[in-house]
Amino acid sequence: MQSQPSGPDQTSGVRRRRMLGLALGAGLVPALGPAAQAASDASSGASSEAARTLPAAALGRRVADVAASQLGVPYAWGGGDRLGASLGFCDADNGWLNGVCLGEKTVGFDCSGLSLYCWYRASHGTVELGHYTGAQFNLSAPVERDALAPGDLLFFSRPDAPLHHVGIHVGDGAMIHAERTGTLVARVENVLDVPRWAGEFAGARRPGQPTA
Repeated sequence: MQSQPSGPDQTSGVRRRRMLGLALGAGLVPALGPAAQAASDASSGASSEAARTLPAAALGRRVADVAASQLGVPYAWGGGDRLGASLGFCDADNGWLNGVCLGEKTVGFDCSGLSLYCWYRASHGTVELGHYTGAQFNLSAPVERDALAPGDLLFFSRPDAPLHHVGIHVGDGAMIHAERTGTLVARVENVLDVPRWAGEFAGARRPGQPTA
């Protein structure tokens, strides 16, 4: 999600997605697979302090596992929060497909909703990102391309849409992301070798690390 919604229609959309998404989301989001469940819940009784001291590499792998568990969940503009997929909404330009507002009928994630959920879930609530690509970029530490690790966030921009998209690096050059209305959360192999994504790559960031 690129910019913070404003105005009565968008505010109403946010309110609707929070209320209805909580009711609908649990039945539509796949349960964590064995690897993700073990990574995310093995220490469910552990304190927040334990999560904070988890090595960065282990935390990043947890993030990647949570992202993998969401493959196939629908895209919903404005959808996703720290609890998981939620009802989206439409604004003037987003959430529509072929003239139909899918956003307000779909429980799912947009790009930044997916990344905030994965990091919140994997860190047991110790890393909480904003629901906007710019906020996530600014709250995270820069990572060089040759130092990418699972869990790092990949950001993309165009001259007409600065920081319009974020995906989750999951290792081996692959990215899991929620791309646009009408698609499902998907994995892209060798993402930075794909001309479209390589041409828009704006840098990588690692949440939970000092930004200075």
